[in-house]
Amino acid sequence: MEKIDHVLIVDDDRGIRELLAGYLEKNGMRVSTAANGREMRAVLADGAPDLVVLDLMLPGDDGLVLCRELRAGKFRAVPVLMLTARSEETDRIVGLEMGADDYLAKPFAVRELLARIKSVLRRTRMLPPGMQITETAEVLAFGDWRLDTTARHLLDTDGTQVALSGAEYRLLRVLLDHPQRVLTRDQLLNLTQGRQADAFDRSIDLLISRLRQRLRDGAREPRYIKTLRNEGYVFCATVTVVSAPE
Repeated sequence: MEKIDHVLIVDDDRGIRELLAGYLEKNGMRVSTAANGREMRAVLADGAPDLVVLDLMLPGDDGLVLCRELRAGKFRAVPVLMLTARSEETDRIVGLEMGADDYLAKPFAVRELLARIKSVLRRTRMLPPGMQITETAEVLAFGDWRLDTTARHLLDTDGTQVALSGAEYRLLRVLLDHPQRVLTRDQLLNLTQGRQADAFDRSIDLLISRLRQRLRDGAREPRYIKTLRNEGYVFCATVTVVSAPE
């Protein structure tokens, strides 16, 4: 029997919640709704959804706070699609920095939301086309780090865990599986998010910046991710396969 995707919609506008829930349910999805952070936590207490649609402007804890909370806890692997105001470019950038996997500006067509949800779910579950990912490896080692591909977190030399958002994990996997190879912004965006970049799309640059922070990697003298001007990025460390987590 085919799995039914479970989407959690967090929006304080009852009309929007009901509209989106009705449309997604008609398209074969199971939907839960929440008007604020408290209700969101109550839904999560019953189990993780497959994806969270999270409005930025919420009463009490706003969408950025809740996204950060999701990324820091046991739901860090659940993809987040952030809903933002059309004019707030800064909020969209911060949302991506907080770990959102994608964003959609209001107002939007419900068909577009459904397409974005399917795209995010697809890329979190499937390998990018043409990429050869070493899924048999449980741990990939590079420099001072190990990536646990089962738990999807980093381990430093002391064994301390460093959590990764879904978008950060996918980007790191692409880089680790293709070391010493120049990848353009367009290639990285397509391979990690399944879409093409427009002229003002900074999402890959922001993710690279976030990933460098996780890896404690300086942009001026990088050990891991090197920027090649007018070309893209290259993962410059040697990657080895470890058969099992330590």
